[in-house]
Amino acid sequence: MIDERIEALRVRMAEAGVDAYLVPTDDFHGSEYVGDYFKCREYITGFTGSAGTAVITRDQAGLWTDGRYFIQAAEQLAGSQVTLYKMGEPGVPTVQEFLEEQLGTGSCLGFDGRAVSTEEAGELSRLMEGKQGSICGGLDLIGEIWTDRPPLPSAAVMELDEKWTGESRASRIARVRASLTEQGADLFVLTSLDDIAWMLNIRGGDIHCCPVVLSYLVMSADEILLFVNEKSFPDKVRHALEVDGVRLLPYHAVYEYVSGISAGKKLLLSRNKANSRLTSLIPDGVTVLDRENPTLRFKAVKTLTEVENERAAHIKDGVALTKFIYWLKKNVGKISMTELGAEEKLYELRSAQENFMGNSFDPIISYGPHAAIVHYSATPQTDVPIEPKGLLLADTGGQYLEGTTDVTRTIVMGPVTDEEKLYFTAVLRGTLSLAAAKFRYGASGLNLDYLARGPLWALGKDFNHGTGHGVGYFLNVHEGPNSFHWKKTPTRRADTVFEEGMITSDEPGYYVEGAFGIRHENLLVCVKDQETECGQFMRFEHLTMAPFDLDAVVPEQMTAPERELLNAYHAQVYEKLSPSLDEEERQWLREATRKI
Repeated sequence: MIDERIEALRVRMAEAGVDAYLVPTDDFHGSEYVGDYFKCREYITGFTGSAGTAVITRDQAGLWTDGRYFIQAAEQLAGSQVTLYKMGEPGVPTVQEFLEEQLGTGSCLGFDGRAVSTEEAGELSRLMEGKQGSICGGLDLIGEIWTDRPPLPSAAVMELDEKWTGESRASRIARVRASLTEQGADLFVLTSLDDIAWMLNIRGGDIHCCPVVLSYLVMSADEILLFVNEKSFPDKVRHALEVDGVRLLPYHAVYEYVSGISAGKKLLLSRNKANSRLTSLIPDGVTVLDRENPTLRFKAVKTLTEVENERAAHIKDGVALTKFIYWLKKNVGKISMTELGAEEKLYELRSAQENFMGNSFDPIISYGPHAAIVHYSATPQTDVPIEPKGLLLADTGGQYLEGTTDVTRTIVMGPVTDEEKLYFTAVLRGTLSLAAAKFRYGASGLNLDYLARGPLWALGKDFNHGTGHGVGYFLNVHEGPNSFHWKKTPTRRADTVFEEGMITSDEPGYYVEGAFGIRHENLLVCVKDQETECGQFMRFEHLTMAPFDLDAVVPEQMTAPERELLNAYHAQVYEKLSPSLDEEERQWLREATRKI
């Protein structure tokens, strides 16, 4: 089927005079996850991961993706003509290097500019100019062959009360407007869905697991235009927005609006976020201020109310996860149990918690060798029984009105090898060490990442993904700009200074293809520590509350301070969670959090 779709695309390419067609993962807003309508790359390659770019030429088809998806992509591309290009691996060309090599003089590169950022389109344009060629960014060729394409999403919109956010919509609007004034901008065009939802205190369901609203926003000194599917907005929400100066307009009308901006205006936007079709319509004479969206850092620093609500969310989430771990250990080998069945059980337990709104991402419940696939997601075709042996990796999260959770536990289902225990303990040591960091204000994820990787590096081992990412408040589970990583990459700088109120994941791991995978993840909130003559010091506090599995911990491998960190954390877990458990679960948790 995939090869048939590729051949159909090539027919349309020939008719349009296109020699290569680029298909990114993005929707029209640069979102990490996208609605079904936007899954053009998945449609043309069969690869379902959340990151990747496809390029189709007259005689070749390639997919580029990162280390999280190498195993998954290889499996899903098998049997098709699509070649996997493992990004960052030695000898593997980048997308641009591939195009440079494969396209001849005078060639034309096509793409749908609504799904390609302005910054990337500029790089592609310069590449093609060097070949005396051209780009055509107005082609939705996938849409022309996708006969049963799903409609644009249009879920109902809700208003998020100030008791959850700790800040009114008017206050957030005022903060952003003040930033525009400081930067000398007359207009602000905002296309990032989570930034729009944050500023307007609204939530929706237009992206699976991400409570955002398909929208564009234009702000001036006295008005906000919100381009949306108006039918998604109940009258009460529409009226509340109007009171704060927000006017609703049709979703696609943003392109006509932008093309009519008066010459002489100064327009603030992020070329890295805004799509190239939109920016190509900005008239000559309009000054574009290419800046980071001011909402990005405002959103990353949670209010005191949001942080306190997140603590409550993580206790509820920890209760559900602890009940899940207890259920697994009590029943494995006694009842029929599979990866998908375990997913259903955990969702049932989370759903019993007050204000649960759904998963924050598709759960990763991966048993045995499947756990080596970093972003594995079980399907009816891949689902396997969970047996009373080896390791089960559960990377899951929930959306609550009180916030977003993201937690990973690697669970011992039965006998495990000394090798598994060695790396289980090494990864745990890294998780605890990073969480215990105390650092001067001004430090970033680049400064601190070594704490998490150090125990593995000492063994000559590593993991091929970032150590941590920012997390939204009842929003996207992956949020910038804060993160942990040992080096800068094109998509992750990791040099953002940690501010009080930032929430970041701490998730080192270790994976052996075809054998097992280990990851331990807690969410951390940055708080102030002491201030001395050397300046302000910062530290992290655990938000996540759930036991680490002591059945695979080798205490002798840990230093005395590391054992103290684990014991102190487990004492906190028991204190926070035990009141919400039944007697059997409470007794089990007491043993599961025993001192070592």
